[in-house]
Formats: sequence, C-alpha cells, structure tokens
Amino acid sequence: MTPSPELEPAPQARILMRSLDRATLASALPASQAIPEGQGAAWPYASLVLTAVDHDLAPILLLSALAEHSKAIAADARVSLLFDGTTGLEQPLTGPRLTVLGHARRTTEPRLRQRFLARHPDAALYADFSDFHVYRLEITRAHLVAGFGRIRWVEPADLVGAPVSMALIEREVDIVSHMNEDHHDAIDLYATRLLGRAGTGWRMTGIDADGFDLRRAGEVARLDFAVPILDAEQARAALVALVKQARAAL
Repeated sequence: MTPSPELEPAPQARILMRSLDRATLASALPASQAIPEGQGAAWPYASLVLTAVDHDLAPILLLSALAEHSKAIAADARVSLLFDGTTGLEQPLTGPRLTVLGHARRTTEPRLRQRFLARHPDAALYADFSDFHVYRLEITRAHLVAGFGRIRWVEPADLVGAPVSMALIEREVDIVSHMNEDHHDAIDLYATRLLGRAGTGWRMTGIDADGFDLRRAGEVARLDFAVPILDAEQARAALVALVKQARAAL
C-alpha cells in the first residue's frame, strides 16, 4: 500500500511503517568491531531487518545477539530505520521513504514477541534460540521524504494518529484468530477485491485502530478502515462493512 502524496505527512508515515515488513537498520558500530586498528569513532553500519509495528507505531525487531548490529546497539542504543516505499518505481527518488530515529531497547514482553511472529511466521523457526531477542524502538523523531520537494520531519505524537486502545490490544489475538479460522473467505475478498492482490490463502496477522495487516507466503498487504476503531465491537462492524463492500465489487 503506497501512501497518497495528497495525505498529510503523519498519515503517509504511518502507512509506510505499517505496510512494509522490512527496513534498513542503521547503527553505530564501534571501531573495535569495524576495522582492524580498532580505534577512533564508531562507524555507520546498515543492515536489513524484518519489522513489525506496535499499536503506537513503535517498530518491533527480532535480532540475534551474534549479529553486528546487535553488538552495536549494546554499545549505543541510538539507531535509525529506513522504510523504503519506492520498490517498483521507474523513478525511485519520486517515491516515499521514511527514516525513523530512536533508541532500540530489548524487551521480554510476550505481546510484542507474539505480534512480531504473527507478522513473520517463519521467524518462529529461530525465535526460541538463546541468542535471539525482541527489541522495541522508542521513537525520537521521523523524517519523511514523500518525493521531490515533499520533505518533512514528523514528531512522535503526530505519528500515532488514532488513540491507542487497550480494549482493542487485549482482544487483538482473539479477533485475528477468529478471522483466520472462521472467515478466511472474507480475508481473501479483502485482499483480492479491495486491494487488487492475487491468489487465495491470505491470512490476517494483526489489527489496530487504523486497519489490519494481511500476509500470503512472502507477500504482505495493508487495508485501512474508513474511520478508526477502538474495541472488538467496532472492529467487527468495520470488518463486516468491508466484506459487504468487497462482495459488491464482484
């Protein structure tokens, strides 16, 4: 899902972060790790990571302690993530990309681990290895480049958008499980009729106030609600309305 250039910067940033399942992680690699001499200032170090996003837009990562970026984070928690929405464009520099600055903190919160694994089910193969840990990025600021001349800084409070609802967070797993087990046909309709994606077998991986995430093998998709939701009842009403819209498009 590519954000419309007509949107305000904060909604564009939210769409990019929630639509993409990977980013480039930039960290400060200590000189002792980066070069044989091992002296001087840290070196910029960029690596590809898989991402999920929490309800408050905080990125969630699953990293191995053996990786160079994890060693860098242990020395300096300041990092940035580049979310690149330019894939497939003939002129990439006309497309949107977002750099999120913040501090990466290790967390043992089960909910964040579950949200990441729902987004990346194959990661369950190694998530229990002793060297893997979940990180949550505490956002300091974000820098959006939406195309030529459309460049803005976005503050954390503006990124969040709809209020974070604990009532929805507490029911998220139940809602997602119910949709995948009992309404997989509706999920396929969301993907094919409303998002123009191909194939069947799509699964819902997460739901938040603004919309929900889908996955089919290595492909991800995002569908936003017309208006934000705050609880399971509003989620049900919004999902039913989207099914009716999808069936009307047949």
